[in-house]
Amino acid sequence: MPTPPLASGPEGRGALRPLLDTVLDALDAGGRARGGPLPAGGPAAVTARIRDALGEVLPQEGDPDALRALVHALAEGAADPADPLCAGHLHGPPLALATAADLAAGVLNPSLDSWDQAPAASALEALVTRALAEEAGAADCLVTTGATESNQLALLLAREAQGGGVRLVTAANAHHSLGRAAWLLGLPAPVTVPAPAGTLDPAALDEALTGLSGPVLVAATAGTTDAGLIDPLPEIAARCRAHGARLHLDAAYGGGLLFSERHRHRLTGLDAADTVSLDLHKLGWQPIPAGLLTVRNARDLAALDQRADYLNAGDDTEAGLPDLLGRSLHTTRRPDILKIAVTLRSLGRRGLGSLVDQVCERAEELAGLIAAHPGFELYARPTISTVLFRPAGAPDDAVAAVRRALLGTGRAVLGRARPDGRLWLKATLLNPHARPHDLAALLNLVEGHTPR
Repeated sequence: MPTPPLASGPEGRGALRPLLDTVLDALDAGGRARGGPLPAGGPAAVTARIRDALGEVLPQEGDPDALRALVHALAEGAADPADPLCAGHLHGPPLALATAADLAAGVLNPSLDSWDQAPAASALEALVTRALAEEAGAADCLVTTGATESNQLALLLAREAQGGGVRLVTAANAHHSLGRAAWLLGLPAPVTVPAPAGTLDPAALDEALTGLSGPVLVAATAGTTDAGLIDPLPEIAARCRAHGARLHLDAAYGGGLLFSERHRHRLTGLDAADTVSLDLHKLGWQPIPAGLLTVRNARDLAALDQRADYLNAGDDTEAGLPDLLGRSLHTTRRPDILKIAVTLRSLGRRGLGSLVDQVCERAEELAGLIAAHPGFELYARPTISTVLFRPAGAPDDAVAAVRRALLGTGRAVLGRARPDGRLWLKATLLNPHARPHDLAALLNLVEGHTPR
């Protein structure tokens, strides 16, 4: 059989055009076959359709229809974040232009572990991360795969700056990746302080810090995964300064408010953090992954320095070739900065901020519809774009059953949260194209699946 064409080089353009048409047609056909935000039938039905489309994983002879068949099957069985009724998680619909940029990154396939594998990409990453660091009041910024990696990096930098006995202090609202990162890095068990209203209690933090000796890292949150709440950042930063504690801020969700003139004030105090986790695949509308970690003291990054003669030999770096190994825990890594740069340059602050404002407005509108509906109970007005609600008077098992029924029919995707011990339905609105009639349709579906 002939040698398959490559994506780049002189034959790349001609080879990709018909393949892109195949992919786009299969995406369209698969989406129409799905017919909603989620495939109907649950896990068993989805697995059966995938098994049929896949057939033999490694056949003796190849199948020229594999691209069309598998993309169709994946689209038919996907959770579509671009559907306004797909609102269960911090899983946003990517912008078309960012996705197109991601295609270019895949075609060129730079590897950001040495300059000679990614000359332009490494220069672009340096310029864009520097600008994003300034936006967050920091000195430097690393590209990561998301907040789980960013949070782990933040703990690693704290350990190297303060010593192996550094104690992590988190609130009960903290993301699970922080505790896991402490375990992975061999740090002492975290100290958990109360979050009685869903946010870290500064008085309880002060009491906890008073009772601790040795180096401490406090981790606060700007945008909790359950209700989208933001910890009182100025008060937390003041307590950290008073006790000489280092501060990390997990702003994976809420960090996107930086782009909005209307909502940016909610992040007052962010620039006091030593490290900040940001995810632009949430309120940045990037294809996954697009994580960032900002660092206030660039000297902290020296802990990541590594030497491999085949990648960053001393004489090469002395001669001016950039050293990239200290920019990540990864060696081989793709140029995720390209899609971010294209988005920032194409939309500008005003365009990106407008998207943030739109999803926050939709959340306010949904909360208003819920508050005015006698059949629903609203947890609280939204802080960002997450709304928690439940059928009025329904027990927890009924609330859980409503959610699973919607998933089973494929008609709506809602998350779940227990901010006060009771089970709530969670709508996280990240689709700027959602409209009020979509919100009303979502509530009608929940009402129609609630037992009388």
